[in-house]
Amino acid sequence: MDGPDAVFVPDRRAPSSHLLLEQLPSYQSLLYRRKTSSSSRRRGSGRGRQPSINSGKWAEQKPVHSGEELKPVRELPKSMQEKQHEKQQRLQQGGALTGWGLWRLNVHRSLKRLKEDGMDVLSSLQLWRADIHLIEGMFGTGILSYFSFLRFLVLLNFIMFLLMFVFVMLPVIITSHSTHNITYSSSNGSVCSVYLGSSRQGLVVFHEHITDLLSGTGFLEHTYLFYGYYKLEFIHSHFTYNLPLAYLLATITYLLLSLVWIVKRSAAGFKRKLIQDEDRFQSFCNKVFAGWDFCITNENAARLKRSSLLYELKMDLEEERIKRKMANRTRGEKCRIYALRAALNLFVMAVLVACFYCIYVATVFSQRKQAEDKKSNFLLELVVEYLPSIVITLANFITPLIFNLIISFEDYSPAFEIRFTLMRCVFMRLASIGVLLFSLWVQITSCVATDCPCGYNHLLYPCWETHVGQEMYKLVIFDFLIIAAVTIFVEFPRKIIVNYCDCGLAKWWGQQEFAIPQNVLEIVYGQTICWIGTFYCPLLPAINTVKYILVFYLKKVSLVTNCRPSTRPFRASSSHFFFLVVLLIGLALACVPVVVSIAEIRSSRACGPFVSYSTSWEVVPRVVSQLPTGLRSFLQALASEAFAVSFFVITCLGMFYVIALAGAHKRVIEQLRDQLVMEGRDKRFLIQKLCQAQQVVYARSPERRPLRGFRGHRNDAGLYLVELETQA
Repeated sequence: MDGPDAVFVPDRRAPSSHLLLEQLPSYQSLLYRRKTSSSSRRRGSGRGRQPSINSGKWAEQKPVHSGEELKPVRELPKSMQEKQHEKQQRLQQGGALTGWGLWRLNVHRSLKRLKEDGMDVLSSLQLWRADIHLIEGMFGTGILSYFSFLRFLVLLNFIMFLLMFVFVMLPVIITSHSTHNITYSSSNGSVCSVYLGSSRQGLVVFHEHITDLLSGTGFLEHTYLFYGYYKLEFIHSHFTYNLPLAYLLATITYLLLSLVWIVKRSAAGFKRKLIQDEDRFQSFCNKVFAGWDFCITNENAARLKRSSLLYELKMDLEEERIKRKMANRTRGEKCRIYALRAALNLFVMAVLVACFYCIYVATVFSQRKQAEDKKSNFLLELVVEYLPSIVITLANFITPLIFNLIISFEDYSPAFEIRFTLMRCVFMRLASIGVLLFSLWVQITSCVATDCPCGYNHLLYPCWETHVGQEMYKLVIFDFLIIAAVTIFVEFPRKIIVNYCDCGLAKWWGQQEFAIPQNVLEIVYGQTICWIGTFYCPLLPAINTVKYILVFYLKKVSLVTNCRPSTRPFRASSSHFFFLVVLLIGLALACVPVVVSIAEIRSSRACGPFVSYSTSWEVVPRVVSQLPTGLRSFLQALASEAFAVSFFVITCLGMFYVIALAGAHKRVIEQLRDQLVMEGRDKRFLIQKLCQAQQVVYARSPERRPLRGFRGHRNDAGLYLVELETQA
């Protein structure tokens, strides 16, 4: 036997050095597995996990195939001398090429250089590149992730605006300044088609213009801003443009585009999170050896980064202590803590129900007061208009304080406390939007009489889509006003008080912390409103884009001037995975009301492009029925139940295959991790033997100096070890 087999297979004729190798922990583990599983030996040693010795210095070094794509020399994990040698070898190999091979190599290098130059140009054109680098240098990658996430939402909203502008607004703008043949959405002249709007007549007071600007009523109601303005159905030119179909397809497209973009960005973060959460020991190693952020250039930021790493290590140790405490709990202690958690969760549900009820009552009251159309004080009118938004904002401010107080009594680990509290806050913020929409639709679909002749309350809401768009518009405006007011009237004065007031209360209050998760929840809340309201207010993505640009500069100035990084960092702040998961939850919530309004609720008879249709979705089957027979049959087959079942079965099979493949990869990873652990044990065993050999040599030659670090050759070390084993 020769090679690795001579090491791992017992052979009495083997040299004496193999006796040492047979004592390695990896070899003993291999013998144990061979005794317990004889079938794996019949399958061959190639499929089993090879011991660590096979990957060490005894392993045979195989040359790299010439057909493989070579990495650049600077990316090789080698020393500088080895890189120079590798470069000389490649130059010699390249010099031997002539003709076609040399031309292909030059073209490949030129294209690669062109690609790198193009990527450099694109990276230089990134939005807020210099500002984000400044934030990264002063506060590290944790706070950088928030601003990168905000930049992503700006780009997403801008793409949504382009979709709605190109396919909905631009055709209407062109037809208003040209002589195209236009077909308007026809109404039957009934009471359902009466729509006067809320335009003010006669002399208008200045504060009424401010009210219209903040609430979307008056002069803004009959503009490109809202759904009711788009009453065209067909535009006849060289081709017929179906505006209702374009409106519906643009809505579906921006929802699907948002889904694909978010999932694509979250894939990398999900992989990183799986690797980080796989092993607690690996987490300790990452924090100790690779936890420092070398992008930090500010001394205060470096001090805060050091304290945050210390806090994370303390939190990990606290989690280990709590896990041991949970494992040692008696049955009585478990019953007590579970009963306490159940009672506290019931209290949380009661708080949520109370908040939702307040939002419902405020919405109903606001709608009734607006329907009365009575003149009152300017400020009182604004309060009535924004009453649902005010109640939602107060609920979003009060409930996190209650949740933070309650979570301290539930005896969870520190990391789980943060995640659980944040998920409660996410549910509160996003569910409040759902309660508001539910309250609106109760008012829209309920009539004073026993039945609704138009399918909705046409007396109070002749164009209910525009009214919903106005509510979403008010939520976006009020959310921005709250963010700006808190930054200007709370954070700046707090900074001044802390810096120039020497009282104990100011020192205890301290400087404002930049809480990343809470700031992320704010912009996710605004983005969810934008997804819902774009169908009813096509210009809402443009408003949201401008809003997020202003928020970026407000937060940047506040961060640099007023705030400091949080001393208790959230673990997912270094990646976008948690942010994108919350954003996906918001997208799922936004799809529900949009789909219900498109497929279930009857379209307004007095405004919008869907006047001629009972529901917005009805335009699709009507257009499909006008297509050629072959294409119509193909689309009907795609929409049939047989195709749906087949697609579902194929998807399930693919999912099962991916799950099985992931399980196989996980087992391989576990085997490789065990192999790394075994290699560490082998090294420790060999070091112990080496120390014993040094002691024996020193005992035999007392006149020689002790060997510190053993500076001899490897062959000499092997002779000492073999001599020791032969004597043993």
